[in-house]
Amino acid sequence: MRFERREHRPLYLLIVTPVIAVVAALALAGILIAIAGAPVLDAYWRILTGAFGSRLSATETLTRATPLMLTGLAAAVAFRARLWNIGAEGQFYLGAIAVAAASSKLLGNLPAPILIPLLLLVGAIAGMVLILIPLWLRLRFSVDEVVTSLLLNFIAVLFVSMLIDGVLKDPLAFGWPQSQSVSDHAMLPKLIARSRLHIGFAIAIGLAVIVHFVQSRTVFGMQSRAAGLNPAGAVFAGVPLGRTLVKVACLSGGLAGLAGAIEVMGVKGYVTTDLSPGFGYAGIVVAMLANLNPLGVVFAAIFTATMFVGADGMSRGLGIPTYIADVTVALSLLTMLIALFFTQYRIRR
Repeated sequence: MRFERREHRPLYLLIVTPVIAVVAALALAGILIAIAGAPVLDAYWRILTGAFGSRLSATETLTRATPLMLTGLAAAVAFRARLWNIGAEGQFYLGAIAVAAASSKLLGNLPAPILIPLLLLVGAIAGMVLILIPLWLRLRFSVDEVVTSLLLNFIAVLFVSMLIDGVLKDPLAFGWPQSQSVSDHAMLPKLIARSRLHIGFAIAIGLAVIVHFVQSRTVFGMQSRAAGLNPAGAVFAGVPLGRTLVKVACLSGGLAGLAGAIEVMGVKGYVTTDLSPGFGYAGIVVAMLANLNPLGVVFAAIFTATMFVGADGMSRGLGIPTYIADVTVALSLLTMLIALFFTQYRIRR
């Protein structure tokens, strides 16, 4: 028995693979639920109703999915070009704090139609700046960007902590470490009244469509795919590898920084060190579940958000830990990696 690389991957296989991976992950997680003494089907039904059983829960799930879409897109764009951006968490925080600083110190008096796009651009640029550091180290000194981008996450969070305990600290927060709030007219409009679902959700979906078009229909998209499939072959074919990676890094870091900006402007209104429950790291899982497909990222983000939001209802109803959701998402990543292997190779006897 041997593994033989497929010359062509059928479309149906690429579509079915994520579904099989998720079903396998749910089956494996079901074993843990049964060990915890709860009925498996009832537990999953409670997760579903906890995430979409009411108007409030549905809007909360989609609100939670919004930053996951953007960090998932950031990871998908970078990984497709074989740029291992593990720093989306730090880029998220830097985008968030840049928006808070720009709104409270520089641009707060501008009218909303001008202020909101400017702040979103500021957040995206902040994310770009952070990712260009590990990329420069890779191109100049061949330093592995996995290590440098990961370590920059901690530096970014500590930098944000310093700012919100210092020059950006809100004097009205009663000593609580949080940044000054963004101005009221800098907050993103709501998509549904009396809910937290904001226009950032529509922006994230729109960006997924745009990124899909760029990757599949433009020269830059072809160059980035070539850089990921075979860097040496891409250079031989005339692809400017360094310039392409810089563009990919700017797009990836910009999306992660934009996620932080949208979370502040759409939900929180200010920055704290617990602003992100791990959106940057979860974005990697989302990207892999989507097989690095920008449109698939939308559905993978909603699935991940469903597990996280619905697990609270399951925990309250059945008395089992909410960590089952984390385990299920992690198992989904592992099963997806195995499934992806079998989309690229077939077994020959």
